[in-house]
Amino acid sequence: MSLQIREATPADAATIAALARQSFTETFADSNTPEDLALFLDSAYGEAQQRGELRNPAWTTWLALVDGEPLAFAQLKRGPAEPCVSGPAPVELNRLYVLAAAKGQGLGKTLMATLMDRARAEGFQTLWLGVWEHNFKAQAFYLHWPFRDVGSHFFVVGTDPQTDRIWECPL
Repeated sequence: MSLQIREATPADAATIAALARQSFTETFADSNTPEDLALFLDSAYGEAQQRGELRNPAWTTWLALVDGEPLAFAQLKRGPAEPCVSGPAPVELNRLYVLAAAKGQGLGKTLMATLMDRARAEGFQTLWLGVWEHNFKAQAFYLHWPFRDVGSHFFVVGTDPQTDRIWECPL
C-alpha cells in the first residue's frame, strides 16, 4: 500500500466533492430523510462550493490517496471559534472524512496528525470541531487525541436542525 498525503488544490474540487458526498452519505443516510440528505449534499458538497473552499486562504485541505486512489480528506479552517471554545489561539477541524471502505487503514490518524502539525506550525494552540451528538464512532476517535466536550450548536441537514457537540483539544 502506497499512502500519499498532499495538500489539495482547486483542481481537486471534483474529487473533494465526490469524497464528501460519498462519505457523508455512508455515515448519515440512515439518520436523515432522503430529501434532507439531498438538500444538504447539494448545498454543502457541490464542486463549485469545494473549489471556493480550496481557493479560500482561510482553509487548508489535505487529500489522502492510497495507491493513487483518493479515499479521505481533512480540512483546517481558520476563523472565529464557537463561543464555548475556551482554549487559546483556536482553529477548527472542519472536516475529517474517510470513505467506509478505507476505514481502519490509519488514514484518519494520519490526516489528524498532519493537520495538528500544521496548526501548531501556524501558532494555533487549540483545535476544535463539531461532531453530531449521535456519531459515537467519530467521538471515540476524537477521544484518543484527547478532545473534550465543551458545548453544542445546531447543524442543519436539509431542513432538519441537529445538535452537534463542540469539542476542543490542546495542541
